[in-house]
Amino acid sequence: MKNGKLLDLYSDYLISAFGQTSATGLSSLLNGEISHDQTQRWLADEKQTSADLWRIGKPHVRKIEDENGVMIVDDSIAEKPYTDENDIICWHYDHSKQRNIKGINFVTCLYHNRGVSLPVGVELVQKTERYTDPKSGKEKRRSNRTKNEMYRDLMQQAVQNQIPFKYALNDIWFASAENMKFIKITLEKEFVMPLKANRKVATSADAQQEGRYQRVDTLELEAMKPVMVYLEGVDFALLLVKQVFTNEDGSTGTLYLVTSDTTLDGNGITAIYQKRWNVEPYHKSLKQNASLEKSPTQTVVTQTNHFFAALYGYIKLELLKGDTKLNHFALKSKLYLHAIHAAYAKLRELNPVCLAA
Repeated sequence: MKNGKLLDLYSDYLISAFGQTSATGLSSLLNGEISHDQTQRWLADEKQTSADLWRIGKPHVRKIEDENGVMIVDDSIAEKPYTDENDIICWHYDHSKQRNIKGINFVTCLYHNRGVSLPVGVELVQKTERYTDPKSGKEKRRSNRTKNEMYRDLMQQAVQNQIPFKYALNDIWFASAENMKFIKITLEKEFVMPLKANRKVATSADAQQEGRYQRVDTLELEAMKPVMVYLEGVDFALLLVKQVFTNEDGSTGTLYLVTSDTTLDGNGITAIYQKRWNVEPYHKSLKQNASLEKSPTQTVVTQTNHFFAALYGYIKLELLKGDTKLNHFALKSKLYLHAIHAAYAKLRELNPVCLAA
């Protein structure tokens, strides 16, 4: 059995499953066609990488690509609270939940175009270095690479893979001056990124040269009307726009966006940045519909290869979305309904008392 075939079967199993997934579970599902040991050996084989992901995704990306595509980079944490700690399953700070979470922290480069979102590069945060925290005296883990370094490597690889896109999009945690300069100068691409309210800008080239910067939230800005600014640490001019929106609870929020594309208007800037939110259903579907968090694997290699298979499962769901016009959750619900029908029919077959009643 070739590894490609086993990957195909295992990823289908991850999509079809509604509970914990395991090598034994796949073997039982296939009536022993694939043994537990075969699956376990495949999971424990050589670790799959971002390059392997690109080999799988490349033909599908080529079908949807053009210059209107956007490249989105974001990170997320697959929670594994009951799995033993190792280099990839460890404690990470989750900015969205404002607390530390135990699990796999991963950074994805997601290509979005024509309503399709496909991962073209992924890196797992590996905390291989151990150190003693000077404040608590406790031993902790850290990675020898920052997520911003991963961001730049993933973007660089996307360009080397000749994936056409105009804009790089990311959340506020990746909106560093170094990343902005890398996208604009090194990769010769444009970006739209959010800024923290305390980031400092100059309102003219002269003010920049004289070092007269001020906080973004102190500027008198008209909503949706972009102004030219010079961000501290960035040599080229940017357009800044203030977007005011209403939250679900009725409160008002403010988002400051900057772009390197000085030809855009306010609506253009916000419309392009809106595409970044396609990474949220990607994260959600990967975890809930492709069984990312539902594996009892115990080693870095088997956990990495399960993660890779879940990515493949997500790609399959995204392609099925185009064929069926159903989103990932509707597809999963349809599978669940079929499973219930089959279980119900089998129960009626095995229980003649029910039939007599």
